[in-house]
Amino acid sequence: MNSTSAALPSPTQVTRVPQVPTAALGALFVALWSSGYIAGKIALQHAGALSLLEVRFAGAALGFAALLAFARPAWPGWRALLHSAVVGALSLALQFGGVYVGVQRGAEIGVAALVVGAMPLVTAALAPWFGERVSLRQWFGLALGLGGVVLVLIDRLSFGGAGLDAYGLLVLGLLAISVGTLYQKRHASAIDLRLGLFVQHAVAALALLPFAWAEGFRLDGSAALGWSLVWIIGNNSLVASALLFALLRRGAANRVAQLFFLIPPVTAVFSFLLLGETFTGLKLMGFAVAAIGVYIGTRPAREVLSPLPQTRLGERVG
Repeated sequence: MNSTSAALPSPTQVTRVPQVPTAALGALFVALWSSGYIAGKIALQHAGALSLLEVRFAGAALGFAALLAFARPAWPGWRALLHSAVVGALSLALQFGGVYVGVQRGAEIGVAALVVGAMPLVTAALAPWFGERVSLRQWFGLALGLGGVVLVLIDRLSFGGAGLDAYGLLVLGLLAISVGTLYQKRHASAIDLRLGLFVQHAVAALALLPFAWAEGFRLDGSAALGWSLVWIIGNNSLVASALLFALLRRGAANRVAQLFFLIPPVTAVFSFLLLGETFTGLKLMGFAVAAIGVYIGTRPAREVLSPLPQTRLGERVG
């Protein structure tokens, strides 16, 4: 072997790329997803709920289409595209549409946040139907996580005078994102990320188009609306959605869903820092309880070492 060939790296050395830790991806996802609630709160002062969602999903679909024009991933087949379309209808159109319209019809914001915050529990309850197992330790973490969310939102829980239809829409949104998350993990996480997210957002935009049209495309064209939409589309629909996609590829859907327990507490912190809303000691306690619950529910189970294999004479190998 000559010195030139000896110096060449092996194929694994050439292709190995350091993988970003899952915990770091999860933290970034929670921060970006939570910030979207702040931008959304501002944007809803200048736009109709369904009109806002239509622009958000259509803008994100165009963004992913631009990425696809450069990447040109391999064609996955119609079945894979159909699975992504189902996820778009559930996790995007039905979830956000249900929650936004429910709030528009009078459901209190605090109750809406609590209902959506229960998503990890519903996901865990449905997980066995999608081939996932939830341990007792995870259920304990889920209970703590939901308790933390209640502590954060307790001063905002009021049912007001909204009708049952408004709260029914919130529950519809909760079921949609729970089933959509499990469905994506089971059927739609192997597709190219950019192509999958393009299909999801395009389907959501098409599904909501008639409703936005009926709403009259209420957008006031203000600078506040424009900057809010840039943030929501860029950071939430493009980056945060890609992070969620990547996290679902790496772990069980019910574990990934538990990150949603951290979104109300982190949103409360952002509201305090950016909007001047109060952040009480009770909210801080809720943040801590939710974080502990997420840690308990998402950390991997301790591996049990199996004994070394034995020969026919009873001697251990190794």
